[in-house]
Amino acid sequence: MHTLSSLELAQNIKQWGQELGFANVGITHTDLSEHEASYFNWIGENFHGEMEYMATHGTKRTRPQELVPGTLSIVSVKMNYFSDNPSDTLTELKNSEKAYISRYALGKDYHKLLRKRLQQLANKIIDAAPETQYRAFVDSAPVLETTLARNAGLGFKGKHSLLIDPKAGSWFFLGELYLSIELPTDLPVEKQGCGPCTACIQECPTQAILPGNQIDARRCVSYLTIESSAPIPVELRTLMGNRIYGCDDCQLVCPWNKFMDATTEIGFSNQYKLKDVDLLELWQWDETKFLSHFEGSPIRRIGYEKWLRNLAVAIGNLQGDSELLHSAIAQLSAKEGISDLVKEHVDWACMQLQSRESTTVPSQSNPKPKVAKRYFLGKNKLYNKSKIDP
Repeated sequence: MHTLSSLELAQNIKQWGQELGFANVGITHTDLSEHEASYFNWIGENFHGEMEYMATHGTKRTRPQELVPGTLSIVSVKMNYFSDNPSDTLTELKNSEKAYISRYALGKDYHKLLRKRLQQLANKIIDAAPETQYRAFVDSAPVLETTLARNAGLGFKGKHSLLIDPKAGSWFFLGELYLSIELPTDLPVEKQGCGPCTACIQECPTQAILPGNQIDARRCVSYLTIESSAPIPVELRTLMGNRIYGCDDCQLVCPWNKFMDATTEIGFSNQYKLKDVDLLELWQWDETKFLSHFEGSPIRRIGYEKWLRNLAVAIGNLQGDSELLHSAIAQLSAKEGISDLVKEHVDWACMQLQSRESTTVPSQSNPKPKVAKRYFLGKNKLYNKSKIDP
């Protein structure tokens, strides 16, 4: 029986991965020692906020062989998920009446989809090399996935801390296979393509992007709306706009995303009808509706209480005529059976709306808002990114 060489197996793994729908596949080693100090310095600054799991595993995150003993090689994969027209996405983001949900969460839970594909890839590896032991990970264990992907040649770490593929941007998920066999490794991407560009830093609504390609999670909208169970800091609420689950601003303005390839995965399409949906419509959902509608969605993980908390903040940021603001106040106030956490945010939102309502010109005489033109480099096009001036 013919036995594949390690080089042949590595080449096959990449081919199999692409056949399974991964946009790219790379292979790297387990030595992350050069990244260990910066990671634990980040933890030491408490930039991880409430995400205690980032610290509780000690060095298992930076030393893969402690997480999975016997690991000799790591396969890193990426899968595209973005399919929108960027100009449509920006229009939705700037409409205060509409709920904005991060594009990665419009479809099925990526954990399950990627893990299934990784299992299929692992099965092929086992067929070719039966002695191989493996573990598959999709954002589900102490793994430095961006660093591993960078080491595997899949891209470089951008200033917004996400991996950027110079040929395909940053709209993708990452996953890993820890393998007990030694394979030839790929070289990291040499070009660090951010250069002097600071578009993501300037665009971040809460200024969460730090020097050194790091994020202060405590200010990040994705953290605040998904990970944190605490009250959202008052000083950040107005900055969050209509973002109720995650944030994409840094990616929407990144010039490298002009090279993105739209996903072909049906599972990542707008299956939950969350584009162009009114905030006040979502506010009317009870918990049963929330749970049933988001069956199979990553949004279900945050629970109904956080969902209402996030919606209350976004509704508090509504801009419109006095009739709309009055209706929003009434609908917020009418919600029964809410927790103390949600009530705090509802009270804040009502105060914001009442203040705005008292100074709002009646709808029939509202002047048209001034529009300042901004631009986003899309694939083969220059999109107008309009921003309504206050």
